[in-house]
Amino acid sequence: MKININNQGHELEDSACVIELMKHLSMDEKDGIAIAVNACVVPKKEWHQFLLKENDDIIIIQAAQGG
Repeated sequence: MKININNQGHELEDSACVIELMKHLSMDEKDGIAIAVNACVVPKKEWHQFLLKENDDIIIIQAAQGG
């Protein structure tokens, strides 16, 4: 299926959940990540069960340390 991640097109297997997307992007072990699907935040505890659909618009934000 085709999805958009941070305004870039990506291909992903059908019926993938958010955690599978994060594994695909090699980001599943990182902390400080927030994900929104179609402008709705998906809590991390729901990543295993939140299924993605064709043409979903996904925003991934990673916190950065600084001061």
